[in-house]
Amino acid sequence: MKVIPLYKFYKRKYGQELLIDVLDLDYVKKGIRLNPVHRETFYCIIFITEGREEVSLNEHHRMVSPGEVICSRPGEIWKWQPDPQLKGIVLIFEEQFLLSFFKDSLFLDRFAYLRADRPSPFLLLDKELQERVHHLLLLMKEEIDSRTEKDQHILRAMLYETLMLLNRADIPNTDEGQPMNEVSISRYVDKFTSLVASEYITHHDVEYYAACLCITSNYLNKVVRQTLGTTAKLYIHKLLFEEARRRLSYTSATINEIADSLHFDTTSYFIRFFRKNAGMTPLQYRENNKSPQK
Repeated sequence: MKVIPLYKFYKRKYGQELLIDVLDLDYVKKGIRLNPVHRETFYCIIFITEGREEVSLNEHHRMVSPGEVICSRPGEIWKWQPDPQLKGIVLIFEEQFLLSFFKDSLFLDRFAYLRADRPSPFLLLDKELQERVHHLLLLMKEEIDSRTEKDQHILRAMLYETLMLLNRADIPNTDEGQPMNEVSISRYVDKFTSLVASEYITHHDVEYYAACLCITSNYLNKVVRQTLGTTAKLYIHKLLFEEARRRLSYTSATINEIADSLHFDTTSYFIRFFRKNAGMTPLQYRENNKSPQK
C-alpha cells in the first residue's frame, strides 16, 4: 500500500519544548523536494512573498502568487511542484500551543479559514493586511531565533493576533480545485477503476485506493459518485460480490476457503457480506446455482 509521508513537529528543535516555529520557505524545501506529496501533524500557514506556482491542498488547486496565504489543518494532503521555486514565510504550530492557554477545544474552529469544511484553504490579503501579517511573522521569527529562552506568552499573543488578522482576508474567487475540471476528475476515476480491477480481491477498503491516488477518501467518493453514480465502497463491493458468486457457482471450494481466498477477515463476515448483497447465504446460493454436471 502506498503511504503518504507524514511530517511531525520537531518539538525540541530549540532545546526546550516549543510548539510554534517560523521558517523561511526555502528551509522546508528539502522535505518538499523529497516528498512533494505529504501530510503534516500540525497547523501550517504559508505567506507567499515571491513567485507564481501551482500548489494543491486537499484537492484544492491554485496558482498562488505574492500576497496570498495557504492554510492547512493537521492531516491534510499537500501537493507541491517537484522543485518548488516559491518564496515565503512558514508559520507552523501545534494545536496544544493555543489550547493550553484558551482552554477551548473548538478554539481554532472559530476561524473560518481553519475549519475542515472551509470552501478553500487559500486566502488573499490586501496590501495593508499583507504588511501587517508579514511584519508579525518577522517579529515572531526574530523572537524565536534571537533568544535562548523563548517567551511563549509573547509568541502566543503574536500568533493569536496573526490568526485574527487572517480572519479579515478574502477567499479568492477562482479556487481551481472547486470544482475540478472534467479531465482531472476522469483521470482519478480511471486510475481508481484500474486499481480496483487488479486489487479488489486483496484490498477491500476505500482508504487504500485513496492513498494510492494521494487523495482523501471523501474526495474519492465524491468523484466516483459524480462519474459512476455510486460510492467507491459500493463499486469495490460489486466486483467482490461478482467474484464470490463465480467461485460459489464454478468451484468446489468450501465457504471457508472462498472467504479466505477473497481476503475476508472471518468466514462469518463473508457470509454477512454475501447475504446483504444476494439476499441469501453463500450455501443457499450455491445450492440454487449449481453448475450442470457433464
